[in-house]
Amino acid sequence: MSKIGSTVAIIQDDKILMTKRSDFEVWCLPGGHVDPGESVAETAVRETREEVGLDVELTRFVGIYTRVGGEYTIHLNLFAARPVGGNLKPQAAEVLAIDTFSPDALPDLMFWWHRQQIADALNGVSGAVWRFEVIPTEVVNSRPELYELQARSGLSPSEFYRYFFEKNGTHRVKRLL
Repeated sequence: MSKIGSTVAIIQDDKILMTKRSDFEVWCLPGGHVDPGESVAETAVRETREEVGLDVELTRFVGIYTRVGGEYTIHLNLFAARPVGGNLKPQAAEVLAIDTFSPDALPDLMFWWHRQQIADALNGVSGAVWRFEVIPTEVVNSRPELYELQARSGLSPSEFYRYFFEKNGTHRVKRLL
């Protein structure tokens, strides 16, 4: 099964805006899955407004970042954007914190596949195509199943993230364009 989503790189003063997710307590770019009847660009704008409270103007399409592994493939479309309104406010259900980071001081505990997206956004890349392949030793088929596994694990949210997303299999990264 494939899922399509969008992520957003908001860069100001050479720093990138990131959110700390409540489910795994790790840092990532704002973003989410496309809703029915919505374009990937509309998703980027909506998810940014929902997760961080900002209205943004998309300034550049950076690339497509495909994460393959387990029972599903996720195609994330990354856009660079600039704020045009709103106020920073974390979405209560999903976001623990919002902060900005310089490229040489990114948080250690963050989605590993977002590191390439951030590098590309900061370096002015357009039209990048990357494939991140994870050959997991333990597979789940849905987000509820993943959260159930997390609850049974006895690990903290960030420890579970490291176990499941960073250590659970073989990782390969390949630039296609």
